Amino acid sequence: MQSANNQIVAKINKSKRGKIFFLKNFAFLGTGNAIRHSLSRLCQDGLLIRLSAGIYLYPKISELIGTVYPSIEDIAKAIAKSEKARLIPTGLYALNKLGLSTQVPMRVVFLTDGTPRNIKIGGKTSIIFKKTIPKYLSLKGKITTLVIFALKEIGKNQALPEELAKIKSVLANETTENIRHDALIAPEWIAETILKLTENE
Repeated sequence: MQSANNQIVAKINKSKRGKIFFLKNFAFLGTGNAIRHSLSRLCQDGLLIRLSAGIYLYPKISELIGTVYPSIEDIAKAIAKSEKARLIPTGLYALNKLGLSTQVPMRVVFLTDGTPRNIKIGGKTSIIFKKTIPKYLSLKGKITTLVIFALKEIGKNQALPEELAKIKSVLANETTENIRHDALIAPEWIAETILKLTENE
């Protein structure tokens, strides 16, 4: 019978490069301490990269740039999937996703129905999961969700004409059904902004 370490290595090698692993992915192979010890050794050997406490990457390797790291969103989605939780991007991250800001935030906040926590990635970036009210988790449109939280970040009556023009252009790619549905959930001033920008669509 294979040792726990060999079974962990076999499981990793069967996976695609770029996969993110969690301690619980190996829970059936031994005690928590034994698994942590094995994963720590595999990080030292270069098979895995430790992204944060209990979160490991089986890295893609590019001939041009070397190790390819997943995006913050990919890491957050992997964490949410492991918890069977939902995520909503907010703040500066929503602005960046919509092209309203070129600033890549070092502190990325997601609303979730999962476990609230602050995860440090590589010592520089933080992924923060905040518990949210149920109504925001019923938002349907990916674009309208980003717009709602981008406008919240900008502030009431603070959006510049060019920002509103950009929001109008991205909302053209959202369905009318989603816009109408999500406007009912958004704060009143945001709903009015969205509906005004899409009234001729």
